[in-house]
Amino acid sequence: MLGLIVSGRLVQTNFQEIEPGKYLIEIPEADNINHIVVFLTADTPMALGTAGAVYFSWPDPNSPPQFQYLGHISNSKPSAIFKINQLKKLHELEVMDQGSVFGQQQISHTAQIGVSIEPEVNVLQQTSAIANTGNSYLQFGQKILENFFNFASSFAVTQSQMQPNPMETFVPLSTLQSWYVNFQRRLEQNPNFWKN
Repeated sequence: MLGLIVSGRLVQTNFQEIEPGKYLIEIPEADNINHIVVFLTADTPMALGTAGAVYFSWPDPNSPPQFQYLGHISNSKPSAIFKINQLKKLHELEVMDQGSVFGQQQISHTAQIGVSIEPEVNVLQQTSAIANTGNSYLQFGQKILENFFNFASSFAVTQSQMQPNPMETFVPLSTLQSWYVNFQRRLEQNPNFWKN
């Protein structure tokens, strides 16, 4: 009933039912994946009034999987593309920075995609809650930007007002303004871009 596409790889349809209505598939060497597509195959439609909540989990050898809700699929929305964050665990980054006896080695992971078949009403409420969180991130990010820009601008002086001080570093206000505009544009396009 379910399929998975990872760019540059063959289609996977080997979802395993781990309990009634709960399906799981593994993605080997998931470190370089940017997007996945989860879709319904034409073999079996979902039961009426249900939808598939799609979850993603990075492995952590020190703890059980923690799944992050990505979105949903249903008979009326039979496929969806999801952006997968490429965040690394802090300890993994430290290991990579230190290298190893055999040189720099890439850490490889097998990620997991879970699909939970649930009442469509519940899945849509969860999707709505995630969208509202995204709006909160957008507002929060904009307020931080404005506060930082206003704070830094309050210290602005003209070149003639500058006092020579070899211990100070000066950044043109135009550089700060350019960063502010670019950051705000990216935040409006994707409120979660900073997570990548």
